[in-house]
Amino acid sequence: MRTHTNLHTDPLTAVRNLGILAHVDAGKTTVTERVLYTTGTTYKRGEVHDGTTVTDFDPQERDRGITIFAAAVSCSWNGHRINLIDTPGHVDFADEVERSLRVLDGAVAVFDAVAGVEPQSESVWRQADRHGVPRIAFVNKMDRAGADLDTAVASIRERLHPVPLVVQLPIGTEDGFTGVVDLLRVRALTWADGAETAEEGPVPDALREEAARRRRLLEETVAELHPAALEEFCDRETLSAATLAAALRDLTRGGEGVVVLCGSAYRNRGVEPLLDAVVAYLPSPLDVPPVRGTHDGTEQDRPADPAAPVAALAFKVNATPTGRLTYLRVYSGTIEKGDTLWDAATRRTERVGRILRVRADRHDPLERAVAGDIVAVVGLKAARAGSTLCAPGAPLVLEPLGVAEPVVHVAVEACRSTDTDRLASALARLTEEDPSLAVRADPETGQTVLSGMGELHLEVAVERVRSEHGIEVTVGRPGVAYRETVGEGVSGFVFRHVKQDGGAGQFAHVVLDVEPWEEETTGDTEVGSKQGSKQGSQEGGFVFRSAVVGGRVPQEFVRAVEAGCRDALAAGPLGGHPVTGLRITLTDGQTHVKDSSDTAFRTAGRLGLRDALRASAMVLLEPVVEVTVTVPEDAVGGVLGDLAARRGRVTGSDTRGGAAVVTATVPLAQLFGYATRLRSRTQGRGTFTARPTGYAPAPAPTSPPAAPAR
Repeated sequence: MRTHTNLHTDPLTAVRNLGILAHVDAGKTTVTERVLYTTGTTYKRGEVHDGTTVTDFDPQERDRGITIFAAAVSCSWNGHRINLIDTPGHVDFADEVERSLRVLDGAVAVFDAVAGVEPQSESVWRQADRHGVPRIAFVNKMDRAGADLDTAVASIRERLHPVPLVVQLPIGTEDGFTGVVDLLRVRALTWADGAETAEEGPVPDALREEAARRRRLLEETVAELHPAALEEFCDRETLSAATLAAALRDLTRGGEGVVVLCGSAYRNRGVEPLLDAVVAYLPSPLDVPPVRGTHDGTEQDRPADPAAPVAALAFKVNATPTGRLTYLRVYSGTIEKGDTLWDAATRRTERVGRILRVRADRHDPLERAVAGDIVAVVGLKAARAGSTLCAPGAPLVLEPLGVAEPVVHVAVEACRSTDTDRLASALARLTEEDPSLAVRADPETGQTVLSGMGELHLEVAVERVRSEHGIEVTVGRPGVAYRETVGEGVSGFVFRHVKQDGGAGQFAHVVLDVEPWEEETTGDTEVGSKQGSKQGSQEGGFVFRSAVVGGRVPQEFVRAVEAGCRDALAAGPLGGHPVTGLRITLTDGQTHVKDSSDTAFRTAGRLGLRDALRASAMVLLEPVVEVTVTVPEDAVGGVLGDLAARRGRVTGSDTRGGAAVVTATVPLAQLFGYATRLRSRTQGRGTFTARPTGYAPAPAPTSPPAAPAR
């Protein structure tokens, strides 16, 4: 069944762009390696523990045994081109997953057969929900002690809430797992030790009754969800394999259900049916809606047509000392070597030097890339992740990539003063590759502050500075990104800005109401100066509204006040942290016939809100995370005590596979160094994962922590 052909000229119906999603250590990279091996793209099985994988090619990935950077690979299976992205599973690199999902048409979600749905499994599933990416599920590690397909499926149903459509029945359990029963075609697929392909045969006698029961259950579930299948089921009281397959395809692509398969990627069992399911159920570029962008304020659709004007999105940049490699998803049109493209973000032209088919750190040259392709190009000078590249004669701006807001920061400094400029250049290159990293200078101390998504994220970035650029650096103690919000606001706060220093003066009079606001509970959905505008992230933002009547403040000055208020939110009165979660209402004001201007009202908005916040009761917010700790049952008491000492609040406990699983909400600042502490308390047997859940009020400190310079 192993095939390997060059299919880059195939029609779009034969293309699948998909990602591999999962919690860390569920087996994503091993699944990817087996896919490459089974399709004939590689001729040796790469192993994570040996550091021989294709997609985890970075030295840090091989040393740590985890995926850090999303890696694109391309392979062929039964006449179909599969462009596959192996995504990270660690929460610190969730932004890599977000950027990948933006350009994918489908995904395979990998679950551990023992642990089922784990915290990061849930996070990446929700990310895929936001992007509307159809998925199929692969329950991996069926050969592990304690593996149970039904328990894993139950956790998928309970925690992720899709309708699981289980199309396989495992043959054997744990070490005895040898294959699966295909419930669609009612056949057995078994893999002998060391075999590269499956042997097809009849269903074992011991499983015939159970296979028939599960096939019937699958038919009934599909008939409830799919009208055409329901019609055939009512007429014939059964479903043919063809009808069942067509219904599963429709339900997967529509998001009404998720097909569930099982196997053991490490033992190369179940990979071929998984590839068949990818081809059968996940969409091609033609099966997803045309990409939508804007030009001159109007929305436009671009079909997945090689003959249409070019529209592509850059989703990843590798800035190496020898040049920049820009990864593109081509949504429409055809890109050829030497073409000139228009970067809608920088408003400049870019020339395509070379086009490459990507296989992790190896590349095959291409003459052209067509709609539906995921490729890398050489020669682009300034395009960043999120840039739209289009035909100069048909400009279009696609929705940019969302960038997560950093929550942890450290101060970095070159050990040798002669390396200061090199350090600045190295950090600039890192932020170019990874938009979730941010670099800023503290004007008071002169320190360079590096911000990211977590301790490991920053640790990896600093190690890259040392290893790739040869710069020795010292790193300060990690700190977290605090926020400030309004606990109790003020009403009718008057601020008058008057400035006379010769010539035209400045005059602006504003009256502001400031009150708390939560994005999740508000009904304000309109934007603009009349009904309000929002700024902020999922933890909250701000709403600005004008209630001025009688034209006492003209509309253009209202917008200037809003811009000034936005400026004031950059630094709050408690410690200079960004302010979030408030509603500002402009209730009244006055103008001067000569001295009033946009500048005057923007200044009044900034200084007025700054003073209003000082008069309000402010609350300091700190980032909090949901921690899932897995420990032996005899160590639970010590772990609970340690979490309580870290201001943790236990939200649940469970027992899985003989181990205790404790879930708690803990302030992020209290988790620095927790991995070492947990290992010492559990003799190295405890593990934990964490995922951000937002911000919560922090206990009032004697002096509020200062914010790093923005």
